[in-house]
Amino acid sequence: MSKFLDLGLREPINRALTDLGYEKPTVIQEKAIPQILSSARDLKAFAQTGTGKTAAFSLPIIELADDNSKNTQAIILSPTRELAVQIGNNIEEFAKYIPDLKVVTVYGGANIEEQIKQLKKGAQIVIGTPGRTVDLIKRRALKLGNIKWVVLDEADEMLNMGFKDELDKVLEATPDTKQTLLFSATFPKEVEAIASNYMTNPVEVASGQKNEGSKNVSHEYYLVTEKTRYPALKRIADINPDIYAIVFCRTRRETQEIANKLIQDGYNADALHGDLSQAQRDSVMEKFRKKNIQMLVATDVAARGLDVDNLSHVINHKLPDQIENYNHRSGRTGRAGNTGVSIVLVNKKEKGRLFPIEKILNKKFIHTPIPSGKEICKIQLFHLIDKVVNTEVNTSEIEGFLPSVYEKLENLSREELIQKFVSVEFNSFLSYYENAEDLNNVNSKDSSRARASSENMTRFFINIGRKDRLNPAKLIGLINDQKIGDKIEIGAIDILDTFSFFEIDKNYEAQTLATFEENRPVFNDRKVNIEITKTERSSSPRKRRGSRRSNDSSPSKGFGRRREKPQNNKSNSGKSSERDFGRRKRKR
Repeated sequence: MSKFLDLGLREPINRALTDLGYEKPTVIQEKAIPQILSSARDLKAFAQTGTGKTAAFSLPIIELADDNSKNTQAIILSPTRELAVQIGNNIEEFAKYIPDLKVVTVYGGANIEEQIKQLKKGAQIVIGTPGRTVDLIKRRALKLGNIKWVVLDEADEMLNMGFKDELDKVLEATPDTKQTLLFSATFPKEVEAIASNYMTNPVEVASGQKNEGSKNVSHEYYLVTEKTRYPALKRIADINPDIYAIVFCRTRRETQEIANKLIQDGYNADALHGDLSQAQRDSVMEKFRKKNIQMLVATDVAARGLDVDNLSHVINHKLPDQIENYNHRSGRTGRAGNTGVSIVLVNKKEKGRLFPIEKILNKKFIHTPIPSGKEICKIQLFHLIDKVVNTEVNTSEIEGFLPSVYEKLENLSREELIQKFVSVEFNSFLSYYENAEDLNNVNSKDSSRARASSENMTRFFINIGRKDRLNPAKLIGLINDQKIGDKIEIGAIDILDTFSFFEIDKNYEAQTLATFEENRPVFNDRKVNIEITKTERSSSPRKRRGSRRSNDSSPSKGFGRRREKPQNNKSNSGKSSERDFGRRKRKR
C-alpha cells in the first residue's frame, strides 16, 4: 500500500490527512488500520514511540464511529495529560471534515465541572487519563455502556505509573462486546497479563521486533564519576553546538537541580517535572518546540507524550529504575526517518545495567570518551566559522553604517581582522577550556572526590544500626526530620549492626549537635544519640586494606578502610572517645 486512500478510509479523512501533509502510512498504520476496519477481534500492537500509533488506532475509529449518535463509543486511555491532550488534538485534526464527530479530552489538573459539561453535550470519542476517567465514571458523568472500542495507549507506561487498579475499573465498566486495542512500546509481563485478562483471542501486529530499539538511534555511553557527571554533560552539549535534546533524570529534585546548573552556566535549558503547574509546563514546552530551549531536563513521567520533532539527542543523566523505560526515552529521537543519538552517563557500578538493555534493544552501546577541551574548542571554532559563512547579508539594512565601519577597520590586515573577530566570539571558550582536565580517568576522580568530600564534612556516630532496621534512606529521613537547615548536604553513610556513621556539611556541625539534643528523636522506640568522630586515614593503601575487620562489634576496632578516633575525651561536649563507644556497646 502506498497511500492512506488504499487503506479504506473515506474521503473526508483522506482530505484532512492531505492537509496535514500525511502521504504514506507507517508500518504500524499499514498493519493496524485495515485489521481494525475489517475485524472486531481484539488487537495487540507493538510500536516504538514516534511511529504513528495515534493515527493507527484513531483513524479506523473515526471511520467506523456513528456520528449521528451522541453516545460515547470509544474511550482512549493515556498515561499522562500531555499525551492525552496530544491524542485529542490529533483526532480533532483527522476528523475536521466530519463536523458531527465530537471529541472530549479529560485529565486531572483541569476543571472537572467543565469537563462534565462537555460530556453532557455528547462526545463519540473520549480521551482520558486513568484517574480522571475513573472519577468521571463514579460521578456518572462518563457512561461507557455503549462503548465499542477501548484503546490502551502506552499500556506499559500506565502500569509503570501504578494505574493497574484504574485500568481494571475502566475495563470492568465497559461491555463485553467491545473491541480492545492495546498499544505499547514494550511488552513486559504486566502488559501481557492485562492482555490475558481483558482480551479475547487478540490479533498481534508489530512495527519491528518486540521491545527492540529504533534502528535510527545509535546508543553511546560515557564513563563518569559522581564528580564528573555534570561536567561531562556540559562537554557533550559543547561538542554538539546545535544540540536539541531531552536530558532525563530520575527524580523531580534532580531534574530541577540539573536545569538550574545548566541555566546558571549559560545554556538554553529548562526543567519539566510534576511539581510545575499546567501553565508552567505549557510555557516550557512552547519554548522547547520553538527551540528557544535547546536542552529540556525532564523526568520520565513528565516527558511522556511530548510531541517534539527532530530531537538530535536523548541524554540519560541517570539510568531509569526500570530498564524498559530506557526504550521509551531513546525513542524520543530518531523519529520520522531522522537519525538520533541516545547517550548514557554511567559510573563503574552502573555500567553492568547496560547489558540487559542491550538485550532488549538488540544493539550494543558504544563506549565514547568524554571530549577534551581541545576537541570542544576546535568544534566550536569551526561551527562559528560555518555560521559566519552561511549568514545572509542584508546590505540595505546596514549600508548606512558601512563607511564608518570600513574606516575603523582600515588599518587591520585580513589576518588581523580574522584573528580579532575569532577572539571576540571565542575567547570565553578558550579561557574556560584552557588546561581542562581529562575527565576520562575515573579512578583518580573517585579518590579525589572522596578526599574532597572528607575535607568538607563532619563525620558523626549515631547509636542505631541494622538491628534497629535502619537503612540509608531511613537515616536520611531521620536527619531531614530534625530540620537542621535548608538543603544540607549529607555525605557518606555507613550502616553497621548496632550503630552507624554519617557525614554532614562541616558548616552545620554545631547546629546538628544542638538540634538532635533539643529534639531528642526516637527511632523504633530507641532514643537517638549522635556524637562527632574523627577519621584518620592511613597514607599507605596496603595499611588501609589491612585495617579491614570482619567483626564490627565495636567502633574502636576499625570500620572498612578507616579508624574512628575521638576529637577529645570529653563526653559531655558532644564528642566521644573510642573507650566511650566500646563501653556503650557492652551495655547494650
